[in-house]
Amino acid sequence: MQRSSNRVAMGVNVAVKAATIALLLVALASPDLPQFQGKAFTGRAIAYPIALAVVPVAWWLFGRGRMPYPVAVDIIIGLPFLIDMAGNAMDLYDTIDWWDDANHLVNWLILVFGFGTVLLRTSLPPVVIFGLALGFGAVTNILWEIGEYFAFIRDNPDEYETAYTDTVGDLALSLTGSFLAALSTAVLARRRSSL
Repeated sequence: MQRSSNRVAMGVNVAVKAATIALLLVALASPDLPQFQGKAFTGRAIAYPIALAVVPVAWWLFGRGRMPYPVAVDIIIGLPFLIDMAGNAMDLYDTIDWWDDANHLVNWLILVFGFGTVLLRTSLPPVVIFGLALGFGAVTNILWEIGEYFAFIRDNPDEYETAYTDTVGDLALSLTGSFLAALSTAVLARRRSSL
């Protein structure tokens, strides 16, 4: 039964990665489609495969032979990138007003929970796990917003009027998602330490 569920989980993991890469390739091959215009897909085509490779490479370098492959962590870390690509492919960012906001909240919740799941494998105290997870979420979102500035705003005067409000809103929503994930992870760590 365990081997079968591992096979299913690995299949889901491969599907998440393959779908993300396939959607990236569609976006790069169809830059004239309105949902892909001005969305910095060259940057995504570089950053997303690197992000999808972090867990496999880290496990290969540090965990292989000492622990089973962390397939659940790999799926969780990959989901935000697939959600973003699917939202772009279906033109949800331009057709649903709240889609970008929901993505910042939910994707950082997922991403930070994935990072927190890695921290749960350590013996760190819950408060440290909370701080590290929240810090990871804050730093990754700040880096994301810096990337958005260079990709969308810096050379586009049409974006200047709303850029500050949008960026602050994105930071607040992503930090909220990060906080919720960090808190959930710390609660799980506290339960683990009380057993």
